[in-house]
Amino acid sequence: MSNNMNGFVNQAIPYRIEVVARGLIAPWAIDFAPDGRIFLTERPGRIRVVENGRLLPEPLITFSAPFVSIGEGGLLGLAVDPNFNANHFLYVYHSYRVRGRIRNRVVRLVERNNKATIDKILITNIPGNQLHNGGRLKIGPDGLLYITTGDAEVAFSAQNRTSLSGKILRIHLDGSIPGSNPFRGSPVYSLGHRNPQGLAWNPRTGVLYESEHGASGHDEINLIRAGANYGWPIIEGDERRRSLRLPLIHSGNRTWAPSGMTFVSRGPWRGQLLVSNLRGSQILRFAINRRNPRSIRLLSAFFRSRGRIRDVVERSDGSLYVLTSNRDGRGQARPGDDKLFRLRSIR
Repeated sequence: MSNNMNGFVNQAIPYRIEVVARGLIAPWAIDFAPDGRIFLTERPGRIRVVENGRLLPEPLITFSAPFVSIGEGGLLGLAVDPNFNANHFLYVYHSYRVRGRIRNRVVRLVERNNKATIDKILITNIPGNQLHNGGRLKIGPDGLLYITTGDAEVAFSAQNRTSLSGKILRIHLDGSIPGSNPFRGSPVYSLGHRNPQGLAWNPRTGVLYESEHGASGHDEINLIRAGANYGWPIIEGDERRRSLRLPLIHSGNRTWAPSGMTFVSRGPWRGQLLVSNLRGSQILRFAINRRNPRSIRLLSAFFRSRGRIRDVVERSDGSLYVLTSNRDGRGQARPGDDKLFRLRSIR
């Protein structure tokens, strides 16, 4: 099902828009500590901290070699441990160079007094390249860490179950592999992905959704099931092949370049799915049928005047936080870019 975006305008929204931080450099992901601090990654290799409404001048950590930031790679996903108050653990996904090749890995950090050090490498040697590194990290309702990986510009690696590229991975927070994973002894949770960059669970149903970059359009929103194959590069769009999963919805010949996504759990848009767009320079708002998790409808596009949108996340108070990505080498930087916005409900 492709969708025509004609007719959607940058409509008024039931939120007040506030600028929380300015002058960021290609921020990629955001998460929240229980003590109120906001952590966010910048792709060149820094984790920044917003505390008491102020962006701290010193980063939490600055990564050095073998870390590398090249093309779409660098410091990408971020997740805060659910037990952060006790253990102060953070999880990040980043690119690194080994023997001349780009790879990606997930590391666990430990934070003390707004400084962090690497505590443990959880998973390593994920294929990387200048493009298609995936990079989203999210901790699911099951307490496990979900990781999106791109095909690293080797399309058919997404169909190879022994490769970590073009997949959604799932591991315990200590890096071990859950016995309930669909393929015994493997971190692979689903396969056949091109460049997935968004994950979100519907809080009403517990169903996992994913956003994914297509090739020349055909960007996707998928419902993720354990062990399922989402078809790249064998099928895309509305093409069908037995045992391969079709997207719930795709962009047709348009390009959204979808990235971070979130469900709204309270307020005027409760139950709706928001998906940030880079090339589309907007946030898309979807309604999902509560009784049928595969039934999705595009409602509107908003936040179009801010440029490339990398991430959108709901905080526990119902406010939405949005990151721009206009300094990532593909956007047009504007005064004060990049920015972290807060959208506070006015209803």
